[in-house]
Amino acid sequence: MDPPGYNCFVDRDRMDAAVQDLGPKELSCTEPQELKQLARQGYWARSYALRGKVYQRLIRDIPCRTVTPDASVYSDIVGKIVGKHSSSSLPLPEFVDNTQVPSYCLNARGEDAVRKILLCIANQFPDVSFCPALPAVVALLLHYSTDEAQCFENACRILACNDPSRKLVDQSFLAFESSCMTFGDLVNKYCQAAHKLMVAVSEDVLQVYADWQRWLFGELPLGHFARVFDVFLVEGYKVLYRVALAILKFFHKVRAGQPLESDSVKQDIRTFVRDIAKTVSPEKLLEKAFAIRLFSRKEIQLLQMANEKALKQKGITVKQKSVSLSKRQFVHLAVHAENFHSEIVSVKEMRDIWSWVPERFALCQPLLLFSSLQHGYSLTRFYFQCEGHEPTLLLIKTTQKEVCGAYLSTDWSERNKFGGKVGFFGTGECFVFRLQPEVQRYEWVVIKHPELTKPVSLEAAAAPSPLGRPISSDPADRLSPFLSARHFNLPSKTESMFMAGGNDCLIVGGGGGQALYIDGDLNRGRTGHCDTFNNQPLCSENFLIAAVEAWGFQDPDTQ
Repeated sequence: MDPPGYNCFVDRDRMDAAVQDLGPKELSCTEPQELKQLARQGYWARSYALRGKVYQRLIRDIPCRTVTPDASVYSDIVGKIVGKHSSSSLPLPEFVDNTQVPSYCLNARGEDAVRKILLCIANQFPDVSFCPALPAVVALLLHYSTDEAQCFENACRILACNDPSRKLVDQSFLAFESSCMTFGDLVNKYCQAAHKLMVAVSEDVLQVYADWQRWLFGELPLGHFARVFDVFLVEGYKVLYRVALAILKFFHKVRAGQPLESDSVKQDIRTFVRDIAKTVSPEKLLEKAFAIRLFSRKEIQLLQMANEKALKQKGITVKQKSVSLSKRQFVHLAVHAENFHSEIVSVKEMRDIWSWVPERFALCQPLLLFSSLQHGYSLTRFYFQCEGHEPTLLLIKTTQKEVCGAYLSTDWSERNKFGGKVGFFGTGECFVFRLQPEVQRYEWVVIKHPELTKPVSLEAAAAPSPLGRPISSDPADRLSPFLSARHFNLPSKTESMFMAGGNDCLIVGGGGGQALYIDGDLNRGRTGHCDTFNNQPLCSENFLIAAVEAWGFQDPDTQ
């Protein structure tokens, strides 16, 4: 038996060719964990009727605002908004940002209905200022709705979700841009091979990642998108990040050995996603997505809030409907050849380093804070020049022409809180690296091995730290989800020895050794394996220093 509305809105011939209705007809499961497993397994994916029932149930259970437009509202307003005009001749709402309505095997009546529903949603949700994902969501829901009014109600419930812990779709330019930045951060952490390729072939790597939602909401074929949506309705926004990361991994695997041009890489990825059915099944895509060991949903939300905070500081607001992307300084544009000079690294090497830093800081330009060749070989002077800047980038060149360094998340003034003793501080966003003789980055060991830790409870996170300092109760004040050690249950302190400084030495990484140790005269240093970064020596284990530089991150708008 056909699901309700199937004959009304869908091109039967194209739909039958896409999917066969062979699955079960009923779902008795009520436990969230069991429902999660069934969604991932595709239990209702082969039955139009059952998928329709499950969608109605899952959307009905979304906690919403007290007043949320329902089917009766649609019946009352659609005639007034659309009138006697054909909806195909009416412009789509501004908040979809010129996004095309995906066909998803819809017939002409179905495509017409999507436009009408979007126009009515715009009328009822004046606070939604930017939501390019919505045409794809409405087009898919129309398959499993009895009529336009029910599809409208379901889409409204998704938009009206008021559970602060359950984000569904971005509804402002600020939220959309921070999601793009967060995706770039996650690629940097979890898809390093693909990220390296994107940096190598793209002039604007952040621009490439800004396309990630388009891959899912529009470019994915219907069968793949519906499977993603099955799981998304159960598990939420984090699923979207997972699937987009999996797409990038598959793209890298298929295209790594083929030539790519910087001006076409965005289109190349879109084309790959449109044709993904040729190489990757929906089940294989989801399998890859859930094999990626991401941090928790709460930690990713904290990263999103940190990125939103950075964008707000640049003047991007929730109410903004459109912003010139020229305001956004992409990675390769942030390091300008004409005004960048270092005694240690080239412009190309600095751009590579810039592609590793969190996106909210990759929007900034490098600012030279300290140079041993200019300011002298003094650790005291190093601290003086760097204090007040967060984060900072440390670069070291040895007398053997080896180059290594560290990205350090926290202001060096934090060292003063230890009463003159050497004590570790910083967050898990710190990393160490070497550039010569070969490029290698070593991140916090917990990123690759999250099984080492479990996030502490909100109550514990709100308690005073071991040093007696209160911990902010406002998640937006925390730098990122890769938090200070106090936010995690770690087996030992060695996994959280990020950075330390005293009058006689500077240390990065600890536990079983130090990733970097530099003496107070900035003359000698040593490097070795440490538990914090699980790194190999960054250069000769005992080295003489030729030059040291510290760089800050300067907002282009403040120059």
